[in-house]
Amino acid sequence: MAMQVKTRKRIVATAGVLAVLLGGGALWLMRAPAVTQQSPGFEGEASADLIARGRYIAELGDCVACHTAEGGAEMAGGLALESPMGTIYSTNITPDPETGIGGWSFGEFDRAMRMGVAADNHRLYPAMPYPSYAKMTAEDMGALWAYVSQGLAPVKQENPQTDLGFPFNQRWGLSFWNAAFLNAEPFTPDPTKDAVWNRGAYLVQGLGHCGACHTPRGIGFQEVTMDGTGPKGDQFLSGERVENWNAVNLRNLWTVSDMVRLLKTGQNRFATVSGSMVDVISHSTQHFTDADLTAMAIYMKSLPEDRPDQVESPEDVIAAVVPETTWTTSGGLGYMQFCSDCHRPNGQGVPEVFPPFGGNHTISADDPATLVHITLTGGQTAVTAEHPRAFVMPGFAQLSDQEIAEILSFVRAEFGQGAAPVSAEMVAKARKAIGPTFEQTTFETPRLASMLAEPNPDQLIYGMRLNAETRDLLPENVGNDLNCTSCHLNAGTVADGSPYVGVTAFFPTYMPRPGKVIGMEERINGCFQRSMNGKPIAKDGEAMKAFLAYYDWMKGETKPEDKVEGRGIGKVDTSLIPDPVRGKEIYVAQCAACHGAEGEGLTDAAGRVVYPPLWGDRSFNIGAGMARTYKAAAFVKQNMPIAAHGKFPLGQGGLSDQDAVDVSEYFTHMPRPDFAGKEKDWPTDPKPKDARY
Repeated sequence: MAMQVKTRKRIVATAGVLAVLLGGGALWLMRAPAVTQQSPGFEGEASADLIARGRYIAELGDCVACHTAEGGAEMAGGLALESPMGTIYSTNITPDPETGIGGWSFGEFDRAMRMGVAADNHRLYPAMPYPSYAKMTAEDMGALWAYVSQGLAPVKQENPQTDLGFPFNQRWGLSFWNAAFLNAEPFTPDPTKDAVWNRGAYLVQGLGHCGACHTPRGIGFQEVTMDGTGPKGDQFLSGERVENWNAVNLRNLWTVSDMVRLLKTGQNRFATVSGSMVDVISHSTQHFTDADLTAMAIYMKSLPEDRPDQVESPEDVIAAVVPETTWTTSGGLGYMQFCSDCHRPNGQGVPEVFPPFGGNHTISADDPATLVHITLTGGQTAVTAEHPRAFVMPGFAQLSDQEIAEILSFVRAEFGQGAAPVSAEMVAKARKAIGPTFEQTTFETPRLASMLAEPNPDQLIYGMRLNAETRDLLPENVGNDLNCTSCHLNAGTVADGSPYVGVTAFFPTYMPRPGKVIGMEERINGCFQRSMNGKPIAKDGEAMKAFLAYYDWMKGETKPEDKVEGRGIGKVDTSLIPDPVRGKEIYVAQCAACHGAEGEGLTDAAGRVVYPPLWGDRSFNIGAGMARTYKAAAFVKQNMPIAAHGKFPLGQGGLSDQDAVDVSEYFTHMPRPDFAGKEKDWPTDPKPKDARY
């Protein structure tokens, strides 16, 4: 969940409006300020050290984020910055003399950075945060000039024309905005504070331009304070709605170490960045020195704000429980179906992978804008040196406004310190403003929440819980660390993830492995004996009745002759030759984060199983279908890894047939329990070529 999102849409649009209102017809009165030819600190060719320092200054200022188009040359511009009034394109700031800034002087560069006036005297929209960059020291400005003028390769690339209609294309009025709101003086250290605090203040107020998103705006859409001084000083970094995101209050937000970790890696104990802040982490803050990150964190921590220190102890994590309302409310059941596989039933998330909800300010914020936005559109984690793989959250725009509102209200009530509910009207308004898109599918995902309207909701929900919590609810029958949902994703509601939709309509049925017609009860107990390496449950017991009731509810109107879209686990090319050596490489890259480097699975601080082991004594035995290479490969191809892309509902799948076959050959042939009844399998039909015995 997001800490902030950097967007400049409203800055551009409102500044343009203000410029027209203030400018009137007085264009001839306003001239660009004269260029002052300050010394950049070097003459002629800059030293390698100075250029390197300039590159670091560019990272501090996050220049690359706006001045590099997706797939384009670094700093060559062309990135579209959308606004409600049209599109602004970032400019080429490489030293190309025709299309870039190769013909600029240092004085012209300095003026653009501090006052928003380009070399040809046209004014820059405040999408370029020159009010913050104005605080730069002359030494840093000189180093940055050395880098952009001599450290970058010149790229000949024309600047696209800004596409704003009248009156927003009238830049001249921005001079009035500058006159009213711009302070172009460099940062002045506070003599009452130490050097570390002042360094942090300089970076946060200036190059980092954190206030551009996190400080409220005034009538002219100016930041009400640029440095925390003046009558509105206590509003600096106090949070602001930016488009349809909530840039959170950064004042005294986390401990210094937690803030440093988030800026370095994109995640900490309480949050994971999302939206455009992902790019900020990837392109900018992960490259900061630890000293600079610490200075920034110390400065933000020092800003007065009435909130307690947010310290989550190991005891808090261990004590985390699944809320009782999970099973009794529409929002709780919706959370279990669509959110819990990543964020876990107790809201604890998965460290280093999926963010927790407890203690997460995106969850508890007064303004739930970011929570609604990311639910509708999805997002992904920042790619950093420590976390080179991005984990993707799909968007859930195909859920109704009411469903999303119920789920988010449950999340805020149970994991967000009782934060106010989210209404369907809030979601509808955000949906209209954001315009999320999603791919329509022919598989209709059953909604677990609708069980509450059935005549036997308690039995149905018990059946669903037996699928989700098999190991905990039936410990005498489960001999390993798997649950039914380990193979039947989201309690059997995911297409090609062994869904239960319509399943009881097709039983009794003949199955080659036992060589006879079997009923649903025998099929269920086969899973207990093989996949869960355990013992069968009583055919007339309450657990079996609940299982069958749940599956019958999932059947709906399905008839034996019907074709159910998404039934089963899909297919894979069985003619492919497996390569277990390559499979190990794929496992390390794609599977180990959830299933462990040695296939041991993942547990939380309390020892609770998060994701199951794929081999060893606590995994499925050789009699399970998943112990067969091609059977496992079909499942893996369609369903693993999760969070790989934006596909609803788990971002699952994405490997090729060969990838899936190779990795399945690797993990299926690792040591695992034997199956005592294996000699009875396939009594009349030929064994599959990938049978383990």
